[in-house]
Amino acid sequence: MAEKDDYLLDLLVDLGFTDAGQVAKSREEAHAAGVGVVDLLVANKIIRPGDVTQAKAAQFGAEVVHLTNLKIEDDVISIVPRDIAKKYRVIPVFKSDGKIGIAIADPSDLNTIDSLTHLLHSEIEPRVASEPDIEAALTKYYGGEKKSMDAGVFKDVIQELTQDHVEVGVEDGGEIEADAPLIRLVNQIIFDAFKLRASDIHLEPLEKRFRLRYRIDGMMTEVKSPPKRLQAPVIARLKIQAGMIISEHRIPQDGRIQSKVGNKVIDLRVSCLPTNHGESIVMRILDKEGLRLGLPQLGFLLDDQQTFERIIALPDGILLVTGPTGSGKTTTLYSCLNFINRPDRKIITVEDPVEYVLAGINQVQVHEQVGFTFATALRAILRQAPNIVMIGEIRDITTASIAINASLTGHLVFSTLHTNDAPGAVTRLVDIGVKPFLVASSTRCLMAQRLVRKICPKCAAPYQPSEAEMRALGLKLEDVKNGNVQKGRGCQNCNNTGNRGRFGIFEIFVVDDEARKLIYDQVPTNVLRARAREMGMRTLREDGIRKVLAGMTTADEVIRATVGDDT
Repeated sequence: MAEKDDYLLDLLVDLGFTDAGQVAKSREEAHAAGVGVVDLLVANKIIRPGDVTQAKAAQFGAEVVHLTNLKIEDDVISIVPRDIAKKYRVIPVFKSDGKIGIAIADPSDLNTIDSLTHLLHSEIEPRVASEPDIEAALTKYYGGEKKSMDAGVFKDVIQELTQDHVEVGVEDGGEIEADAPLIRLVNQIIFDAFKLRASDIHLEPLEKRFRLRYRIDGMMTEVKSPPKRLQAPVIARLKIQAGMIISEHRIPQDGRIQSKVGNKVIDLRVSCLPTNHGESIVMRILDKEGLRLGLPQLGFLLDDQQTFERIIALPDGILLVTGPTGSGKTTTLYSCLNFINRPDRKIITVEDPVEYVLAGINQVQVHEQVGFTFATALRAILRQAPNIVMIGEIRDITTASIAINASLTGHLVFSTLHTNDAPGAVTRLVDIGVKPFLVASSTRCLMAQRLVRKICPKCAAPYQPSEAEMRALGLKLEDVKNGNVQKGRGCQNCNNTGNRGRFGIFEIFVVDDEARKLIYDQVPTNVLRARAREMGMRTLREDGIRKVLAGMTTADEVIRATVGDDT
């Protein structure tokens, strides 16, 4: 390092940025302080960071780039993935003739250049930029570090707890004052999550730290975490609020918290799970406003919306929404109920748990501990003469049989099922034990869905998909030219992610007479799927492609959500 500094100092003198006397004086001060001579010259404002950048460039015969004045296109930025750019602190500036121009602060760092050559499978042509310019460009093009919007307040509460060595008497039922630092810390965690639009709060005890993460738009985001020593009191406080048994640490527990954020009251569904290093807490934030979504806000385009509205207006039959956990099935069903909820219809739901309270709808909570199961509840509610029944999930043959019998006796039944695609729901029902002729007779529509992130409207900009993205989605250049492909650049509105909110992509299989015959004949799923495609069913990926071309989401989101989907 000393030799490299000496060579750089000679260059700085040769280029006239300083003189030998200043270097000699600074060398003594730097040696005494244990810092680099160049760093000291910059700190004392004898030379500027830009002077060092020019000297480094001259040392290696490289060109200097000023990233603040340079507009880099999205297709160039996409050459270097975010994790690689952040790890090596580099910015791509051009691609030409099989070479990639990379802005780097230290062109003598041959290890970084060699690593990039192998990682990017291309020859690297270094350009030199100042470290502040590179840091600013990393934030601009790749997004800054995710952190709490109220990190200052959060930090103050932590500091107060640490300084005061607060001991909280919660294990033995001791009370805590409403303005105690611990109360404010827990409230701040919930407040930050709400402001960041998180759907879940994860408090995870690890061996040496107490990790706090939020799930925002479906993606886990780590934020500033409380100290490890506050793990027990924070968890105990949450267990008190959720109505759990404080002294029980061996078995999982569930509870609910109602918290006020500003003028808004929010509900949190709390799960506590014993782990190796303590109890893990996950809180699901239940946003009642999301239930007032119309079908277009769920992500339906006009043609699919019209089809879906026609199906949910039928007097009887079963509508099944399928997909993995967290794909928005329950929200879709609730929105359907809101759409058809009228005074002349009686609607009853059976749920475990009841997540949202809907006005004008009878909601039943399952309690399996006392034998009040889905099947028991269904038998009881059918004697209440409902028009429409919603079952939280079909889990077994008993529940499935009662649901199908209800649909065959003049009830419209909504429910969910865990399958990967729409036609696969038929196979799943038969596997559970339902007779194929009952599935064929009762099923009106099968719909699979996934959630993709929505492009932030405030920083959306035209975007040219990469060749890999176009190949994966089967897009042609004319498709892109005729479409409105966009991507978010990242801004304060979306926390520098380029995405804000989520919506669904759908695969809607309306069961007709020919499809019923195929179900009755127990044909393989691929045959049933082929028939659905002939009827005009779009696959999840095809629906996603339409929404990419409409500028609603990005190509990489659709590819991520539909891996393995055959178009």
